[in-house]
Amino acid sequence: MALEVKFARGQSIAEAIESLVRETTTSIDAALYRLNNPRLADALEEATRRGVAVRLVLDRGKFEATPQTQEILAENRLRFRLLHGRGGSDSKMHHKFVILDRETVLTGSYNWTTESEDLNYENLLVLRDPSVVQEYLREYEALWAAGEEIRA
Repeated sequence: MALEVKFARGQSIAEAIESLVRETTTSIDAALYRLNNPRLADALEEATRRGVAVRLVLDRGKFEATPQTQEILAENRLRFRLLHGRGGSDSKMHHKFVILDRETVLTGSYNWTTESEDLNYENLLVLRDPSVVQEYLREYEALWAAGEEIRA
């Protein structure tokens, strides 16, 4: 199947993401506007212990304004870079997508936050079309190149 659709109204999106992360064997490249869900950060950390290369690109403004995100990243050995959007400090790196093993893309409205998991109506698309995955990879590599690496 090239496409799966998941809605928070009917299931735990974090649980679905955790399951997909557990199946990942080589790489996780995530562009996330927000990250404050310890459960999902732990899943990424566990993946690094299994030898999966994990890279995160996060919105600089949200990172700087969210002590919980800073704490989560300080506690885990996750490699990450920060950047603003195209308009500089008044804009956002607003993406919400993850590439697993360069074969699967997770995208949608879902932020990797406790609010998205517990309070909001959210969606997650799981895409496995190789040409779509390549487009996301190109975008990710451009973001990674533009971001500033931070040592937590």
